[in-house]
Amino acid sequence: MRIRRSWLWIGFAGVNAAAAGYFVQRWQGPDRTVFLPGPTTHGHYQIELDCQACHTPWMGVQEAACYKCHEAELKLADDSHPKSKFTDPRNADRLQLIDAANCVTCHREHVPQRTGTMGVTMPSDYCFHCHQQTLKDRPSHRDLPFNSCATAGCHNYHDNTALYESFLLKHLDEPDVRPEPRVARRTVAAFTNAPLTATGQDAPATAASDPAILQEWVSTAHAVAGVNCTGCHAPAGKGGTPATWTDHPTHEACASCHKGESEGFLAGRHGMRLAQGLSPMQPALARLPMKADAAHRDLACTSCHGDHDFNTRRAAVEACMSCHNDPHTLAYTRSPHYTLWQEELSGSAPAGSGVSCATCHLPAETVTVDGSQRVVTQHNQNAHLRPNEKMVRTVCLDCHGLSFALDALADADLIQANFRGSPSRHVESLGMAAARRRMLETTKKTTSRNTP
Repeated sequence: MRIRRSWLWIGFAGVNAAAAGYFVQRWQGPDRTVFLPGPTTHGHYQIELDCQACHTPWMGVQEAACYKCHEAELKLADDSHPKSKFTDPRNADRLQLIDAANCVTCHREHVPQRTGTMGVTMPSDYCFHCHQQTLKDRPSHRDLPFNSCATAGCHNYHDNTALYESFLLKHLDEPDVRPEPRVARRTVAAFTNAPLTATGQDAPATAASDPAILQEWVSTAHAVAGVNCTGCHAPAGKGGTPATWTDHPTHEACASCHKGESEGFLAGRHGMRLAQGLSPMQPALARLPMKADAAHRDLACTSCHGDHDFNTRRAAVEACMSCHNDPHTLAYTRSPHYTLWQEELSGSAPAGSGVSCATCHLPAETVTVDGSQRVVTQHNQNAHLRPNEKMVRTVCLDCHGLSFALDALADADLIQANFRGSPSRHVESLGMAAARRRMLETTKKTTSRNTP
């Protein structure tokens, strides 16, 4: 009996040792999916194998991890629910209902059974806890269910930049399409260097030389600006370290001149894995439908812009459609937006009147660089995707009135059809704002007449 027990213990020890060895091997390897307690949300699934991006060992998810990625975005948002509102002692009673001072109160990972489209894991009527008085103060809201607060065109918890009342009133009665719909054109810097020719290439003799590559390069803005081969293949090292030639420059080489664009790329869906030190994103890893022949294509700057010709027009449409295979993308070539884009390319329509994929998803924005304003392309598509009303200010209002834009963004079927047709839904926000203004003006006049 003792011998049998000894063998039993030896067997248990062997199994435990094998299991420990297996888990150690999986932890040290590139695939840690065995450690995931459940599926990750659409916002974080790309970096789910970098556990320490969110988790502090033995301490769970710390607030600092959330702010590391989202702090800049929250600062830019017109946030009506900042953390300071809930750390104010006067609102202490509200924290007893929802501890809204912590991100993980509303945004938990690995619980798909109760995760909404915005990554919110609270019940859909969570607004009720703090806003019960709204039903009494706003007659227009009395018949609305509390789980409809976040419906497109109404309220967003963190960012109402296109939905707050004074903004709605400012954009009442606008036409569906503006008289001269235009998007801002990217500012091209003035170059002081003499344009380079093929003889200006400075690749080392050991590097492979291809006349076709040189011909592509000399026709680009790089050659016009005096940026030759070493500008990308051997950029100056950090801290004055000697430059080293590489046949395959990374996004870091691009960032030496295009810092803002690189930062946007790393913050967005295409580059967020690189930002965490993981391997590049590939279409095969995406949750959206993608083209099979693009499955294992590493996404980097040159994936869209090309290695040597840097064709921005190709990057604006063809590059997107070479990977994406979802209904919205496939419907683009049958949409009015595509017709406008083709007319601009042919020269039959004014510059800025065309609508490419990048027009909406990587829009132009005005920034201040070295004390002067420039129009640049925002490469972080996350800034405009969820909630989609975030696109209103930065994209839609260039061409459309606010009411039409909100109606279109609230129509899921119209989005799938890439906006071919008219909205079948109507968002009441503007009408409600106008009715409230009339009510307040009437009350003010009545009060004025009755005041001695």
